[in-house]
Amino acid sequence: MKRSRFTEEQIIGMIKEQEAGMPTVEVCRKHGISSASFYKYKAKFGGMDVSDARKLKSLEVENAKLKKLLAEQMLDNAMLKDINSKKW
Repeated sequence: MKRSRFTEEQIIGMIKEQEAGMPTVEVCRKHGISSASFYKYKAKFGGMDVSDARKLKSLEVENAKLKKLLAEQMLDNAMLKDINSKKW
């Protein structure tokens, strides 16, 4: 997955600039992003504080680890069932 050029703090700062009254086009031009990227960021981080964004990031990382563990356990389980079903 491609990493963002901006940190959560920077993205939330951009959103707060726009909410403070600066036109969206100016915010995008100032930070060198497209309006589509801005609205994508706003959909994901709108209404959040920096601490909320950090919590979200840590939860996403933990969720990814748990999904990986689950996939490995399911693979082990399927392998054991396959070995157990064979007649020796």
